[in-house]
Amino acid sequence: MQILKPNQLDIAVTHLKQGKVIAYPTEAVFGLGCDPYNVDAVSRILQIKHRALDKGFILIASSWEQIQPLVMYLTPDLLTRVFATWPGPVTWLFPASKNVPSWIRGQYDSVAVRVTAHPIAKALCEQFGGPIISTSCNKSGDPAARDVRTIQLTLGDTVDYVIEGALGGRLKPSEIRDALTGEVIRI
Repeated sequence: MQILKPNQLDIAVTHLKQGKVIAYPTEAVFGLGCDPYNVDAVSRILQIKHRALDKGFILIASSWEQIQPLVMYLTPDLLTRVFATWPGPVTWLFPASKNVPSWIRGQYDSVAVRVTAHPIAKALCEQFGGPIISTSCNKSGDPAARDVRTIQLTLGDTVDYVIEGALGGRLKPSEIRDALTGEVIRI
């Protein structure tokens, strides 16, 4: 377990529940996150990143149970392929259920989800009680932040709270695959 400063998760979860934007360590880079069902918080992430709404977002969760209501049913053999990579740094595109707001899907009929293995990100989702937005902590087109100092220098006070902690040791963001076909969308 990674060492956290006292109360960091409590403070971060309070911020999420208040519709604020946080930064937190993931497997490869710091992520920007918020409550995916809070359209105002999602709009703030779009503003911070200078990102178009039609791109959609990745959601991370601590368990399949947090993701299951967001996805359409897949056959057991397809789910076996997905579960073989989780928890871990592989994001899967599932057909989205009617529970997924358009601001999460963007222009797509799918939802991008991952059960994270990063101990801080996982604990954050557990304590929040559901999935959170996970997008790289940067302005679109800039390198993703790999440390707190970079977040402070590049995004300043646009982020409401930063959980300090170590990254998971990966050099590249999560791989993205299609859950229906297994096709690799992003290596």
